[in-house]
Amino acid sequence: MHAVMERELTIAMVFPGQGSQAQGMQADLAAEYPVVQETYATASEVLGYDLWELVQTGSAERLAETVVTQPAMLAAGVAAYRVWGDAGGTTPSQMAGHSLGEYTALVCAGAVDFVDAMRVVKHRSELMQEAMPVGIGAMAAVLGLDDDKIISLCDEASTIGIAEPVNFNSPGQVVIAGHATAVAQAVEYAKEHGARRAIVLPVSVPSHSSLMREAGLSLAETLDATQFSPPSIPVVNAATAVPYTDAADIRTKLSAQVYSPVLWVRTVEAMLEAGATSIIECGPGKILAGLVRRIAKGTEVGFIDNLKSLRNALQNSVYRQATRIFHE
Repeated sequence: MHAVMERELTIAMVFPGQGSQAQGMQADLAAEYPVVQETYATASEVLGYDLWELVQTGSAERLAETVVTQPAMLAAGVAAYRVWGDAGGTTPSQMAGHSLGEYTALVCAGAVDFVDAMRVVKHRSELMQEAMPVGIGAMAAVLGLDDDKIISLCDEASTIGIAEPVNFNSPGQVVIAGHATAVAQAVEYAKEHGARRAIVLPVSVPSHSSLMREAGLSLAETLDATQFSPPSIPVVNAATAVPYTDAADIRTKLSAQVYSPVLWVRTVEAMLEAGATSIIECGPGKILAGLVRRIAKGTEVGFIDNLKSLRNALQNSVYRQATRIFHE
């Protein structure tokens, strides 16, 4: 019976990045599972301030700052995964993370120590914040146009600055980034070509665009000084849709990730091709769960945002395993 369970286990875990943070996140999980505040306490020692206090009572504006959001999302994702384990959740067969979420996946897969990852992410956020003066860079979301059309519109807008597709999130949903003027022009072009929605996002750092190249290259020094090992659970790199291999591969891809597009559609498809039949988002919010539903219709999707969603994910996992064993 045990062998059947192992063979049928097809859960993939995905971890969110910036944009999923919220004031008061994980408060109910922390009330039930001490490991949540323990995780934040470890992060706070690295950061030099009380991250849990900031997340719970700080302003939304402060939490939205890149230098706060990135460490907060790393801590939140790791805390959620530790809760999943403490609650008896099944070890996933593979993992992936959206942007910053890749660091969370690598921690949870045993490829890097949480404290070391927090140090890297702290530096990553600082480099990205410093790379572009406020008001110079921008990001925008475009809904309702196919990828090729958006690539073409970005090329047209690039006559006045850099505008690039940087997040291929789901069919018909792409995020673009670059110089604010060029991004605004691409948004206008998208509206003219029938986009269902095209809006500039409330961020100033053009993440994953070529404007972040220097930040990514600067991060390489910190990555080189950090201990990595091959993941004990396969982690799919979202910039290539291919699993990480060894320490050198992790360092190279995490450096390039800062200025490379997120191929989320291809990443999810890669996990499905590798056998995933259930994908669970592990961390605040349910943005990735929504994207997965649009990418892979019919795939079982869950998320771990609070106690209720944790219990639902646990119950669905247990029910699925029991049903498969019965049918065997």
